[in-house]
Amino acid sequence: MRTRIDPGRARPTLTMMDDICYSHVTDLEGNPLDLTLSLLTIRRPPRRPGQPEPPKAPAIVWVNGNGWRTPYPSRNMMVPELTFLAYQGFVVASVYYRTSDQGKFPAQVIDIKTAVRFLRANADKYGIDPERIGVYGRSAGGHVTSFVAMNTDDFISDEWSGYSSKIQAACDMFGPVDMTVTVRENTERVKRPDSRWHSMEETYDAKLLGWDGSVETLLERAAVASPINYINDGMCPILIMHGEEDNSVPMRISEDFYTRIVEKGMGDRADLYILAHAGHGSPEFYQDSTREILLAFFERCLS
Repeated sequence: MRTRIDPGRARPTLTMMDDICYSHVTDLEGNPLDLTLSLLTIRRPPRRPGQPEPPKAPAIVWVNGNGWRTPYPSRNMMVPELTFLAYQGFVVASVYYRTSDQGKFPAQVIDIKTAVRFLRANADKYGIDPERIGVYGRSAGGHVTSFVAMNTDDFISDEWSGYSSKIQAACDMFGPVDMTVTVRENTERVKRPDSRWHSMEETYDAKLLGWDGSVETLLERAAVASPINYINDGMCPILIMHGEEDNSVPMRISEDFYTRIVEKGMGDRADLYILAHAGHGSPEFYQDSTREILLAFFERCLS
């Protein structure tokens, strides 16, 4: 059968650039470690002589979760769920940051802030508007995202030092932004025979913060590592999403985060969505309705 069709060109073509090194750091043993990211963007044909430069695109940095212990091959595990942002014209940067086995807190926040500065330093190369950068993360990545959203001068390395780490928008999906709550809950969880952990040393929190045998010390470190304690008038707009049936990160953490932002007079910069029937990272977070909320938020803040 020979058939001629005209599909048109309404849908753009996406392309991914992988293994782009943005930072040179060391792990806990002092070994050199190159941190990389991937860029998902609309493929644009080469510019012909005389053609104007295409407009620069806003960028969104994606921060994966998995208890700050994501193995390297999983950096891009959620990229298929981010293509809707790329189709709408955003450059999506999926970033690998140090795991808790490679660096204790605040290494993870340092790394994502470094990635933001790298994107600004290389904005022309990758077609990015340096004035329009957002960050989006889930679970542990939501925790890191919320830290970056505070736009403070804490936890900044010397790499790409001529550029700003400040961002213009953030989405925190069920991040443990108050780690004192999760530490206290884990002290009870480890006592149960059906617990995934049998000692505090095994928990995600202790792996990130360091464990010296003292719950009191861990709680002190957790307070320092909690974005909820860094809310300030320099923070960017933030969209918070949490499942009402989350058994890993209690929903009240996000509710308290939102309440504290409102109490500090910045309610116009925060939106909290509680997802009915949703668990920790369950399919409700990736439906068309939730995508529409996320897209509208980033378009409004990064337009």
